[in-house]
Amino acid sequence: MKLGIVIYSSDSETVWNSFRFGIFSLKEGDKVKVFLLAKGVECESLDNDKFNVSEQMQLFVDNGGEILACGTCLKIRNTEGSELCPLSTMKDLYEIIRDSDKLISI
Repeated sequence: MKLGIVIYSSDSETVWNSFRFGIFSLKEGDKVKVFLLAKGVECESLDNDKFNVSEQMQLFVDNGGEILACGTCLKIRNTEGSELCPLSTMKDLYEIIRDSDKLISI
């Protein structure tokens, strides 16, 4: 199955669990892409004592997942994409939605 996950939350627990679910899905043999939108582009800075979001993001990529970050949303926050979360466009989001068998928005 092709699974698309759109993350627009900046809540550490929510984002942490989203990537945990993505990792689980990858291990089940699914293809998973994550698109970070709005506050979701802030996820690399959400680590705290309870939720190591960046660790889950790295595990997600290490297991074959792909993360894309909205370029416009990053620019609004005066930041850039990273190796882990490359800058992307609405076309990328459209293609994730178009090509996914299931889509989750968090």
